[in-house]
Amino acid sequence: MSRIRTSLLMAAGLLLAFAASAAAQQDYPNRPIRLIIPFPAGGSNDIVGRAIANQMGERLGKQIIIDNRTGAGGVIGTELASKAPADGYTILVISIAHSVNPWLYKLPYDPIKAFTQIGIMGTGTNVLTVHPSLPVNSLKEFLALAKAKPGELSYASAGIGTFQHLGAELFRLEAKVNLLHVPFRGGGPALVDVLGGHNKIMFSSLVQAVPHIKTGRLRALGTGGKERVPALAEVPTISEAGVPGYEALNWWGLLAPAGTSASVIARLHKALEDAQDATEIQQQFEKEGAATRKMSSADFGKFIESEMNKWERVVKEGGIKAE
Repeated sequence: MSRIRTSLLMAAGLLLAFAASAAAQQDYPNRPIRLIIPFPAGGSNDIVGRAIANQMGERLGKQIIIDNRTGAGGVIGTELASKAPADGYTILVISIAHSVNPWLYKLPYDPIKAFTQIGIMGTGTNVLTVHPSLPVNSLKEFLALAKAKPGELSYASAGIGTFQHLGAELFRLEAKVNLLHVPFRGGGPALVDVLGGHNKIMFSSLVQAVPHIKTGRLRALGTGGKERVPALAEVPTISEAGVPGYEALNWWGLLAPAGTSASVIARLHKALEDAQDATEIQQQFEKEGAATRKMSSADFGKFIESEMNKWERVVKEGGIKAE
């Protein structure tokens, strides 16, 4: 009888725990949500993440608190998110770096299995920008100068394996030029350095660079998409201006720790898509050369895997190695 009683008590306990968990999920969210951005303030991950978080918070009825956790090309913040409770109260911003880091680092997490995909936020091309003191006014002039001074022209990036670095490395391979890479800890510090005229080149995200291009503090030589972008309609694509076939797109998305319930993921996914429809988001993205993009959580997972395959080639052919 004691064994039967023990079994019944255990079964009752499990049922109560399940009921409590289900009730908590129905109540979700009932407290603020932490959004880990694994890069410093000022870069595209931060700009896009904060904008979307504000809109999602309004729709969820709870504040989304930004937590910038930087280092190792995004690995430190991503690892922190992978170890967080799978309750929907810690989510993570990712970008192209998430699909590149497996080829650069021995990761303390699996980039696919350690997470549940929420959805993609948007995409944006890069733009080759130079400080006005660099004596070039077109991509052809830039290519001529780079070939005349191999290894002498330096460009700043947000760090090894970031979108800025990969876009530049792809450019180097396609254009057959030798540029010196100077990595920083994030897009914000790199941009400040270029605006100051120290390193004079940056393959920046449009989200980050457009405001400074408009004020003349940076000169745009070419954008990295297949077509010109409305925000810089007068600027040719890099492909049409002298490096045929060049294309570099950044993207931003949201993940939750693996094991997060389907109902919570669905709630977050809907809040994300509703946020993307907000006029303010549409205007901000368009103004800065980016665009919102939607796909199901499952399709976003497939997209990440395809990006991993794409950038593996660039990392290996470029001989890119983490410090």
